[in-house]
Amino acid sequence: MALSLEALTEHLGDVQDALVNTGASARIDRDEIVVECPGDEILTVLQALRDGSSTDYRQLVDVTAVDNLDRSLRFDVVYHLLSHTQNQRVRVKCAVSDELPIASACSVYSSALWYEREVWDMYGIFFADHPDLRRLLTDYGFEGHPLRKDFPLTGYTEVRYDEALKRVVYEPVSLPQEFRNFDFTSPWEGQGLPGDEKAQAGEEGAQ
Repeated sequence: MALSLEALTEHLGDVQDALVNTGASARIDRDEIVVECPGDEILTVLQALRDGSSTDYRQLVDVTAVDNLDRSLRFDVVYHLLSHTQNQRVRVKCAVSDELPIASACSVYSSALWYEREVWDMYGIFFADHPDLRRLLTDYGFEGHPLRKDFPLTGYTEVRYDEALKRVVYEPVSLPQEFRNFDFTSPWEGQGLPGDEKAQAGEEGAQ
């Protein structure tokens, strides 16, 4: 059962006390505590939340990211923590650029290992001192990071099986012209469905 607003507000005070010697701030957002901290203090903040007797966030549930394409600090790296003793979750957010690395959380939470590999694969955010930072979901030789907002929907390469070579080959994506002509007509028009008569009446009235 989630904490009441009164209990959540009281626990927010415990979180703020745990972070008093850091540059992080904490607030309540949508019935959950959200911590925002500078990227260079992420390990200090995670350790404080894990080791504080009134916080006790012992489990890292997830690490993900958000791409804010128009910001100088383009990405938010987001950590979700769980405290079993406090029956509460907290979200930790760090704003980072795509040029500078952020410290790996593996030394604080061993479960960060694969989460950070996924974030590196999907967003290209580099985690310094990660013991095995390599792609997790995409194939060998994949170019780019698919969850970046500037990544093309078609990707850069396509994969097919070549009968002559008897193996899988990678080729640059090429779209024939016929695939660039779009028909915006609804697939339901002209099927004799309710509403067709309204569309026809509108067309006749326009004439």
